[in-house]
Amino acid sequence: MSAFPRSLLEFQRQFSDEAACAAYLARQRWPEGFVCPVCGGKRGWALETKAWTTECADCGCQTSVTAGTVMHRSKLPLTVWFWAAYLMATHSNGISATQIRSQLGLGSYKTAWLLCAKLRSAMVNPERTPLSGLVEMDETTIPFRTHEDPPASGQGRSHQGKMLVAGAVEIMDGGPGRIRLRVIPDFSGETLKGVVKETVASGATLKTDGWAGYSASDDVAHDPHVIGPMAAHIVLPWVHRVFSNLKTWALGVYHGLRRKHLQSYLDEFVFRFNRRRTRHAAFRSLLGIVTTKGPITYDMLIAPETKG
Repeated sequence: MSAFPRSLLEFQRQFSDEAACAAYLARQRWPEGFVCPVCGGKRGWALETKAWTTECADCGCQTSVTAGTVMHRSKLPLTVWFWAAYLMATHSNGISATQIRSQLGLGSYKTAWLLCAKLRSAMVNPERTPLSGLVEMDETTIPFRTHEDPPASGQGRSHQGKMLVAGAVEIMDGGPGRIRLRVIPDFSGETLKGVVKETVASGATLKTDGWAGYSASDDVAHDPHVIGPMAAHIVLPWVHRVFSNLKTWALGVYHGLRRKHLQSYLDEFVFRFNRRRTRHAAFRSLLGIVTTKGPITYDMLIAPETKG
């Protein structure tokens, strides 16, 4: 595989046309050669009548390089997908659908929004490893742009009119390593236990503000620091710095986030933060996940939110 482009000019040269993009996707999907998704056959030939499509010699199944991925049945050129992925992965502060539409000359905002939403859905690697070692964890609230939900009620930490987010930061060499962000329905022990299980490795040490909900976590050492009147950002500086950057980013790039799609935007923030030192390689990571993520349609993205 050719060296990964480390500059805009290198990117333009390496992915200058549809053929170059298709060849890259084929190497991503089948690094050891074509494999039929139906029968597992390894023999096939390229079809002249269908772009970037291989027909299996054993069962006759025809598979394009984008079939079964987030690019499935897309009418956009591969070069547009690659440019959008590059801009989203390497832009230090993120880039909005409006900017993508303008920079790539897309016909409508809907097209740009769908393109960005599909790429954003591929920013979570299903095989990513959990946080380990010392992990700071806390919660925050983020205001949303619609007002469909009734105010939350009940005892405990108030979250009226807010979306609740749990955050965790892996501490490495005295500073932040990888992070995780998760939308949560409440601050209960059951909810927080689930978040810890999902994001923190067994044997790690969890540093918190002493909120009782964290004590329900198994297989993770709990290092509570009951803050009392002390500001939480003093005891848990890194996770609160992440929260501050998240809110600034959400308002600056997207002018606020919608409730339904909050998790996907959190995933984008996490993706970019965790690759902040290797922004150009982030593009390669994104396209690698894109080729393994299943198809996503516009109807799926705009479907009404299910409420329990």
